[in-house]
Amino acid sequence: MGVAIVTDSSAYLPPELLARYQIGVVPLQIIIGGRVRDDGVDVTSADAADALRSWQPVSTSRPSPDRFAHAYKAASGAGADAIVSVHLSGDMSGTVECARMAAAEAAVPVHVVDSRTIGMSLGFAALAGAIMAEAGGDVDDVAEAVRRRAAASSALFYVDTLEHLRRGGRIGAAATLLGSALMVKPLLNLADGRIAPLEKVRTSAKALSRLEELAVSRAGTGSVDVAVQHVASPARAQSLAESLRRRIPELRTLHIGEVGPVIGAHVGPGMLGVAISPCG
Repeated sequence: MGVAIVTDSSAYLPPELLARYQIGVVPLQIIIGGRVRDDGVDVTSADAADALRSWQPVSTSRPSPDRFAHAYKAASGAGADAIVSVHLSGDMSGTVECARMAAAEAAVPVHVVDSRTIGMSLGFAALAGAIMAEAGGDVDDVAEAVRRRAAASSALFYVDTLEHLRRGGRIGAAATLLGSALMVKPLLNLADGRIAPLEKVRTSAKALSRLEELAVSRAGTGSVDVAVQHVASPARAQSLAESLRRRIPELRTLHIGEVGPVIGAHVGPGMLGVAISPCG
């Protein structure tokens, strides 16, 4: 097997890609009304969206080191002689620290990478590592492919309200928007591993139009992979994806999907995001 890839559920990679490249996934956790559940396993995005709409207590939690230890044991048991474990930004979660704790006790070498991103920007980085591993790269080659792809990727997103981000303590620099949150529809991005404000737009229609323009601009003229992700907003996601398919000249792959309940709990229903990842 050579080098195995392990990531966490916040990458939200399509199941067929996880199976194709034998990527291990450690689920993050969400707590709804005091009950702990695994992200994407025994709770859905719809469950989280319903809880948020009714203002039930919702919080999230990183996986325990034991979860990572189990994933590393499974990978080594399947024949891996090294593992690259790539995870969401350490500025947004302690997940990567738990991975490092487990890596220190693993039976094979484990290189833990803080991707400084989340969602399919993380997913594309994990895929880049898996492709390099399949091509015969050693653990250093694979880790470098992961870091390079993560650093080159962009994550842009729109939220209907900043309230869920504020409640979850994940808003970071975007707190500057709170004073006028009721008057604007914010566009956000990830900058140096943190959520940061990008632009303020007066209406949701204008914000979604601007999100499309920014995505096209970030894609540029080179070959790119793109993912459109959403929370309880499939029609808007499909519409945006169709526009991007027409407008991005060197689009290699386009994924459309709903993020799971852990991210959904922080951004709230109506979120629409785009991950842009150059292929070079």
